[in-house]
Parts: sequence; structure tokens; C-alpha cells
Amino acid sequence: MEVTKTSPSTTEDKIEVITPKENLGENNLAYKWGKLALVATAKDTDRFKPRPTISSRFLGLIFTAVFDAWSRYDEKAVPVYMHDIERRPLDEQNLSNKQIAISYAAFRAMNEYYFTDEAIFREFMVELGLDPDDTSLDSTTPVGIGNLAAKAVIEARYNDGANQYGEEEGSNGEAYYDYMGYEPVNSADENIDLNRWQSKYFSDGKGGQFAPECLTPYWHKVEPIGLQSSDQFRPGPPPMVGSTQLEEEVEEVVQLQANLTDKQRALVEFMRDGPQSVQQAGHWLKFAQEISVRDQHNLDKDVKMYFYNQITAMDAFIACWDSKMYYDYARPYALVHEFFKDEEIYGWGGPEKGMIKMKGQDWRPYSPSTFLCPPFPGYVSGHSAISGACGEALKLFTGSDEFGSEVKLIPGILTEPDRLGEEVTIEFPTFSEAAEMAGLSRVLGGYHIQADNIAGLELGRQVARENWIFFKKHLGEPVISDHNSLSNN
Repeated sequence: MEVTKTSPSTTEDKIEVITPKENLGENNLAYKWGKLALVATAKDTDRFKPRPTISSRFLGLIFTAVFDAWSRYDEKAVPVYMHDIERRPLDEQNLSNKQIAISYAAFRAMNEYYFTDEAIFREFMVELGLDPDDTSLDSTTPVGIGNLAAKAVIEARYNDGANQYGEEEGSNGEAYYDYMGYEPVNSADENIDLNRWQSKYFSDGKGGQFAPECLTPYWHKVEPIGLQSSDQFRPGPPPMVGSTQLEEEVEEVVQLQANLTDKQRALVEFMRDGPQSVQQAGHWLKFAQEISVRDQHNLDKDVKMYFYNQITAMDAFIACWDSKMYYDYARPYALVHEFFKDEEIYGWGGPEKGMIKMKGQDWRPYSPSTFLCPPFPGYVSGHSAISGACGEALKLFTGSDEFGSEVKLIPGILTEPDRLGEEVTIEFPTFSEAAEMAGLSRVLGGYHIQADNIAGLELGRQVARENWIFFKKHLGEPVISDHNSLSNN
């Protein structure tokens, strides 16, 4: 992208752009901003520990700002939050103006949500030949439209229930503080209701231990983007203690873990996401970027794909948390301890031990001691819901279920580095299978029973189909009722 300016010290300079040729795949500018968003997400995880709900909102809103800015240079698209800004004339709807507009939108939105990494965003703007200090709100220029798009999203989502600014009623001024005051029925030391969630002790990495609090238990109160409400597709209840189904599914978790193959170990680790974690929404953004490279997307197609994919991930998290907090359901970690108490079973004994005989109350998920199990209720599985949603979204967007991705991994490298297996190749032939493998990995790892997984996959797919209608509306295109016959965008 080549941008030249005259007298850069003045604020009224006009930008003269040399129109570049169309770049495809990893070379288009939307892809590059997507890649930078993933870098920022990984850095955010390193600083603040895994917080997948919050990360999904960041990514969803960043790509909404990008879409809104781009929409003013498209013939039909309708912005989500940027109102009363006219579409630019046909002779201005060129690649150069789109690149400038989406860059300012991405830059401003990323500064808002990933504020600790502004330096790397500024560096990228300068690399593009754009002035990061140009705060123009002139709606007749691509700079102004990009800035306005980000501004509109940030303002519209100011009090959306996420408590980003610690200002929700019941909060204490701390960002993302639980303003609803959730208190689990069970403490880490006493489980008085087996049907309900129980926090478990983690190692603090310094010889001590702690029981983590529930992560964002109010997230079902966050305003969705495409859904009508967080409970729109709330599933029916999970199996309760005393049911044959629950007994069989808890036993299945124990048996699956005791017989983990190297490929299954690698799958659990890959989907769990280790160092440089981008959480579930980011994981599926990576998959979307693979599709961009595979199909050689241009900027327009990537803007649309990331927008639909990431607002679907964001809404799937909101819908998932509605189910989690409504049912406040137990995880296998606690259920195995009770169902197999004082019985001798096989399970994972820890990084130095591998699979060993143990008492049921000593059983643990296949995870590092510093993050043994996600700190929130089990039903439905977040990995299943988000993977079901994003897999279905990519299927609908591309018009095909074909994926064709694969990854080579060393089993155990993220969990038991002294007990590594031989390199394995995990294949994801379709989006649907990738989603199902993500969900199954959580059962294999001991984080969920099958009921959590199956209901989560279905919930996510329902979210994706609902958001498809929203997406097509904002493209200014008709919605085809048969999802299976949808063509490419």
C-alpha cells in the first residue's frame, strides 16, 4: 500500500493514494489485520490469563468496526453500528479507499480493546504509510470513515453488559468485575450438591494452591450482535445425578482418559491451546485465515468472512454462558471423585507418572496443574459451542463443508514434556468434523461429559444459522431459506 503526503506537519493534508493491484490470500490487507489481531489476542492471554469470553468480544467488535468501515465503499452493504454516514460514490469504491478505511477502523478498535499493545498497531500503520495520529472524523474520506466506524462500535457497546469499564450497577470499578455477585453452591472443599459446579484447587506454580473464581459469570447479560437474546437457543437440561445417562457418561470419561492414544493426547492439547493461546474465537479465526490462503481471498471476501465468523463466535459465547449459568452444572472433575470414590481406577497421574492406578477421588483431567480445568460450569461445553458455531459459519460462508486442514504435533509437549510421543498428523477434512473433534477433545481430556459436548455443538450451529440471516441482511442480500444450498459470497 503506497500512500504519499504533502507537508506532513499540517493536519489538513490531503492523502494521495497510488492505487495498488489486488492482493490475495495472506497478502491482502484484511488478512494482515486479522493476523495482527491474533498476535494481540495471544499477548492479552499472556498478560491476563485465559479469558475466552472477553477475547471473543474483542475480536467480534474489531471485525464489526472493519466491516462497518468497508461497507461505505461497497455497493449494497449496511453497517451494524455506524449510522447516518452515507455510502461513498461508485467512483470512490476502490481498493485503496477500502484499505485506508479498514486500517483506521482496525487500528482504533484494537487500541480500545487491546490497549496494552498500541505500539505494535502504530508500527503497522506507519509500515502501511498511514498516520496513526490522524483522528479525522470527516465522513467523506476513508480516514474519517475508518475512525468513525471504530468510534460508533465503541460507543454502541459502552454499556453492553460486558462491564469493560467497571461501571455496571453492582460493580466496584474494576474491569470485568462480576457485578451480579455469583456465589457457587459448592466450595472447593465441600460438594453439597453434585449436580452443581464446584471449583477445584490449582497449583499456583510456587508450591501453593488456589481455587479460581468463576470466569465472567454474568456473560449471558452481554448484548449479542446477531441473536435476539442470549437464551434464544437455550438447550434442555443435562442429565442429573441418579440417571443412568450420567453414570454412563462419567464412566465413559474415565475409560477414554485411561486409554488415550498419542493422537488423542495431541488433539486434546491442540484444542486446549497452549503457549501463545488465542482462545477458541482466535483458534477459529486462524482456521478462517487458512481458508483465505486456500481459496485466495481478496480483501472484500476476508472482511466479510472475518466479520461473520467472529460475531458468531462472540454470540456463541454469550449463548453458551446463558446455558452454563442457568444450569450451573457439574464437571467430570467433581463427578468422578464422587462416583468412583475409594474405587481403584486407571487415570492420568500427572506429568511424571502417566497412566496409573489410583483412587477415584484422586482422578484429574489431562491438564497442567496450574490450569487443571476451566473455572466455570460445564453445560454446555464452550469448545463445542464455539466450534459448532464457527465451523457452521465457515461452511455456510464458503458454500461447502470441505476444509482439508492438517497439523503435525508432538503428543504430550504441552502437558507432560518428559513423556513425549512420536509426531502425529491430525487431519480436519471438513468444518463439521473439525468442530466435532474439538468437542470430543474436551471429553477425552476429562473436562466434559458427552451431554455437554453434543448440546454445545447443536447450540453453536443454531447460533451460526441465526447469524447467517443477520449477516446476509448487512450484506444487503436476500437470505436463502435452505442453508444447505447457499452459494459463495
